[in-house]
Amino acid sequence: MLPPELPPLPALTRAEGEVIDRYLEVLDLLGRINPARSGGTYSGLRAAQALVGKAAELRDALALMHSRGESELHSGTLTRALRVLDGERRARLVALPPPPGP
Repeated sequence: MLPPELPPLPALTRAEGEVIDRYLEVLDLLGRINPARSGGTYSGLRAAQALVGKAAELRDALALMHSRGESELHSGTLTRALRVLDGERRARLVALPPPPGP
């Protein structure tokens, strides 16, 4: 049996796709750095070092959009793209885990 088919990505400009990709990479690294999650200091250190470069790539993608006159982020379209690309799960890794039960 095949896994369920993912919904198609919404139509994005190349620049929007680049912003989404870089944003998700930053989220993944922040999730690895999150001190509220288990992990070693070395893993967090490596993720923090990589974060610098990925944040610069995200900045550059946004700067390119701005320089092309794309002055607005279309949140509805970008939200759909983030959902298709598992953005909700990846963003949860950045948040604090729920408190332990009673």
